[in-house]
Amino acid sequence: MPSLQDVTRGRVLFGGDYNPEQWPEEVWHDDVRLMKQARVTTVTLGVFSWAKLEPRRGAREFGWLDRVMDLMHEHGIGVVLATPTSSPPPWLGRLHPETLPRDEDGHVEHWGSRQHFAHSSAVYRRCAAAITEDLAARYAHHPALTMWHINNEYCTYDYGDEATNAFRRWLRERYGDLSTLNSAWGADFWGQVYDTWEGVLPPRRTHYTKNPAQVLDFKRFTSDALMECYLAEHDIVRAHTPHLPVTTNFMPLWQGQDGWKWAAQEDVVSVDLYPDPKDAGAGQYAALVQDLTRSQAGGDPWMLMEQAAEPVNWRGVNHPKPAGLNRLWTWQAVARGADAVCYFQWRQSRQGAEKFHSGMLSHAGEDGRTFREVRQLGAELAAVGPEVAGAPVPAEIAVLHDWESWWAGQQEGRPSSLLDHAELLRAWHRALWEANLPADFAHPAHDLSAYRMVVVPHLYALTDTAIENLTACVRAGGTVVCGFFTGVADGDDRVRPGGIDARLRALFGIRTLHEWWPLDADERVDCDGFTGTLWSEELAADDEAVTVAAYRGGELDGLPAVLRRGRAWYVSTLPEPDALRDLLRRAATEAGVRPPPADLPRGVEAVRRGGLLFLLHHGRDEVTVPLPGRHHDLLTGETVDGAIALGRYAVAVLREDAHPAGSLRVRGHQPPPLE
Repeated sequence: MPSLQDVTRGRVLFGGDYNPEQWPEEVWHDDVRLMKQARVTTVTLGVFSWAKLEPRRGAREFGWLDRVMDLMHEHGIGVVLATPTSSPPPWLGRLHPETLPRDEDGHVEHWGSRQHFAHSSAVYRRCAAAITEDLAARYAHHPALTMWHINNEYCTYDYGDEATNAFRRWLRERYGDLSTLNSAWGADFWGQVYDTWEGVLPPRRTHYTKNPAQVLDFKRFTSDALMECYLAEHDIVRAHTPHLPVTTNFMPLWQGQDGWKWAAQEDVVSVDLYPDPKDAGAGQYAALVQDLTRSQAGGDPWMLMEQAAEPVNWRGVNHPKPAGLNRLWTWQAVARGADAVCYFQWRQSRQGAEKFHSGMLSHAGEDGRTFREVRQLGAELAAVGPEVAGAPVPAEIAVLHDWESWWAGQQEGRPSSLLDHAELLRAWHRALWEANLPADFAHPAHDLSAYRMVVVPHLYALTDTAIENLTACVRAGGTVVCGFFTGVADGDDRVRPGGIDARLRALFGIRTLHEWWPLDADERVDCDGFTGTLWSEELAADDEAVTVAAYRGGELDGLPAVLRRGRAWYVSTLPEPDALRDLLRRAATEAGVRPPPADLPRGVEAVRRGGLLFLLHHGRDEVTVPLPGRHHDLLTGETVDGAIALGRYAVAVLREDAHPAGSLRVRGHQPPPLE
């Protein structure tokens, strides 16, 4: 199958979404001039151009796109060509209102924005296939074409009539008959037993709490229905260009798609990533998304399809990035496995809903700080990219994550609405990140044999296969560290006897789980050596378990807060950040895991990719990083001997063979002062 490496050919691609239809043609030539200055190697075309390509039903106007494709090829810029199906033209909704999605109250979501398509609409699917077919046939052999990008940020829920019929078909295929469906949904509760398939609906607005199993299946169905749309277009372009890779862009840690299933259908796994510059934890959040995306790609290089060069436009207050931060975050993505780093978008729009969302070329133009930083970054990636491209990012720790468990755990009526799967994932990953312990992500049923340690922040629902996988990991000599409220339910959201699966209780040394004790937002529990938040549990340990830390005071006084049985650890609260970091570092050390370099200053991230060591400084104050031996900094050309000073948002890309020139103690490369 084609891959990203077939496109990069030993480079790190650099560029972004390009929307020339928003501009007069004379601007296109100025764009190309500036793209060349910035060392842009790739652009994505056509993402929102359906109305431009098909202004009336059945019409085709490709002339403008022909000229843009030719212009890109003339200047050596590759094109990722998008199918424009995320934003149907107004005529489609006007002529065929059944193509418009409905919300859970039955209200129509009209055109005038984007993503206004009913994924199960037969008319929408036919029209989307037709424009995709003609697009693929026309440009299959164009020399600028390097990759296909299907739709954009799939995220549309639909509760309309065609979606209802498709949901019933999906349920028939999954369960076979109504008796099995009623059992899986626990339909005897509140008398919800179905006697006919026509009575089965999506989880529309109800008077009180919805059936959580019904909601779970609707989320599964929606992910699958959207993937049917993706695969229909994927198969069309693949038939015309079997040699070119196909992708679609995920949103970061997005709940609406089963990312593991979707990634398996992509040749290139790509993601959009927009950390908040004002968030003190933004660097760690970005690292989490990058690690997850790399893991979805099976460890292969991945694509950062979208990021912002400066502010976005959809937060309450949209802050720009301080000088140097865009460069730091871009190199962070490369360090964690990206072989393509791109932006939304090339030129900042002057009209429309996103005119205040930044571009590589901002409203300030080519003399603005944004473009000057972009130009410097492009030059660095062009120079250093060939040393990085294609190299793996090693990790001996796996963090388990499962979208279906996430969906099941977010139901109404749970013990605590404060318990959020994504936030727990972020807290546990932050502890690993601060300890500089590299980690992959894995599905709980994946082969875990390559990892010394497996971390389970929170998986409310686990299948029998997943539970057997965890117990097998420990039997084979691995270490498992597990967070609270895990293994509570099976795949049908049916609570396991005992409140946690018996195999897990035996694994962690839990004799009895008496009760869950969720905490209020401002509530804390004292434990031996640390404070816990969010959650606590009333546990009784068996004779083979060791209490690592006990609760002190309150109703749970003396009961285990952290329990272990051999190499299996169970953490029944959320330790404060430093305590969770230290706990995971201790478990990793005992498991034989070692960070790239140890004892780094706070705020310095270290990542190994291939034979290179990346040092990324997320702080503003200068720090000194000790390094054993001599290293060659690819960004400066200097030799580093014994230590390196890192200033504000500094980046160093170090090769562990010394440059033949003399040794120097040098400053990690950072953006030069702007003129």
